[in-house]
Amino acid sequence: MGAEAMKGGALTRADLAETVHREVGLTRQDCADLVERTLELIAESLQQGDVVKLSGFGVFQVRDKRARMGRNPKTGEPAAIDPRRVITFRASQVMKARVEDAHRLDGAG
Repeated sequence: MGAEAMKGGALTRADLAETVHREVGLTRQDCADLVERTLELIAESLQQGDVVKLSGFGVFQVRDKRARMGRNPKTGEPAAIDPRRVITFRASQVMKARVEDAHRLDGAG
């Protein structure tokens, strides 16, 4: 999946489906459906407030943020920020190590 999928700087659903097709051998349509359904399941779980743990990858979690005072970045004036729900992602130690190793191998470290 690596280099060819990431040339444009983003990995897309189509890239994922194409990689599954190449590596697993299901039809392109079945692979696209599989990727789509997987993403739907993750989204549905988050909508329900569940934690999504993907071993060796990371944890997606919904967090409620309370109302607070902030600042308008243009004017510097105080501004009220409404309460909201946000999705957080915490990478696993395995994923952090993989990213760090790739960074080092690219000669950036």
